[in-house]
Amino acid sequence: MPREACTARALCYNSAVNQRDLLHAAADALEKNSAAARGSKVLVGLDGFVDEIIAVVDKRETATNFSRISTITQLAQRIGAAAGNSASIELVVERVKLGGNGPIMANALAAFGARTTYLGALGSPRVHPAFTKLADNARVISVAEPGHTKALEFDDGKIMLGTLPSLHGLSWGVLKTKVGCDKLLRLMDEVSLVAMANWTMLAGMTEIWRRMQKEICPKLSRGREQLFFADLADPTRRKTEELREALNVLRGFSPTFRVVLGLNRHEAALAAHALDMPRTENAEVEKLAAFIHDKLQLDSVVVHPREFAVSASPRGLVRVEGPFTPKPKLSTGAGDHFNAGYCLGRLLGLDDAGALQAGVGTSGFYVRTGKSPSCRELAKFLKSLTK
Repeated sequence: MPREACTARALCYNSAVNQRDLLHAAADALEKNSAAARGSKVLVGLDGFVDEIIAVVDKRETATNFSRISTITQLAQRIGAAAGNSASIELVVERVKLGGNGPIMANALAAFGARTTYLGALGSPRVHPAFTKLADNARVISVAEPGHTKALEFDDGKIMLGTLPSLHGLSWGVLKTKVGCDKLLRLMDEVSLVAMANWTMLAGMTEIWRRMQKEICPKLSRGREQLFFADLADPTRRKTEELREALNVLRGFSPTFRVVLGLNRHEAALAAHALDMPRTENAEVEKLAAFIHDKLQLDSVVVHPREFAVSASPRGLVRVEGPFTPKPKLSTGAGDHFNAGYCLGRLLGLDDAGALQAGVGTSGFYVRTGKSPSCRELAKFLKSLTK
């Protein structure tokens, strides 16, 4: 069915298959193909952060007990009231963990059993202790020091406060010096998925993509069997023309890979604006995804708000509802877990709706438990949603 026949409310896949059937089909595919997941090879890069997960204190009751500021709006009001005066806001570090879009996604893929290689900023000359679990479950190649993030968590979202001088210097020259073109070619040639995360915070990423296309892609041996997944991270701080350039460079991977661009709702609006879509601010997610796909002609453009996910591809426009919870145990990394689940679905041969279901299911499991699921845990979770 051509995309023109689909509308934002009556989508191609959902007109034929209901949510319950989709949940069961995705769960069955995950159970049957868990061995295939363990055989999949993936390469993920390039960022790296040490995350402090932080609660913001509203009222301190005792030395060990306090109530939280539960929403970003409440924090904004507290800060706004301090204008012209001053304020003291207490932060409580609840845990320290590996961070960065790439490491979180890689960790989730490794939890599925995928044979994962991570290339990026995990510490130099030694890998930072925050990445010990990733190093235990994956092959890691570290080329720079990680950034650091204070992640303020709320019921309605999160605020990420980052310092990242080492990431600004991560360039094609660094990769050539510390890894080498021959090894990078071998790393990319042996995998079924190459995922490059956090374009926004790596100032050299566009040039890295451009040089990969010139120096690596012509030598790859597998044609368009492989997936190339790109994650922008919030590009608000980058200039529109920089984002437009990056999106057009990303398109240059299409002769070699099946290219997927993953976005949240805000990122999709910014990307559509950079590609000259009028009135993106309140545009429906389906229209944003379809517009970006039509402009870039990638394999897929995937947009994942908190409540659902949409895919636009030559196969049509698909929307899948997610297992949204208003009270997440942990929200930092939810999008990266969606990306991992979606890519797992694609690697296992699921159709667009099935891959989206694997994505929203992985994210839903993670925000409820604070951990990355195995294939069997994800399948069990998806089946539980049908009861």
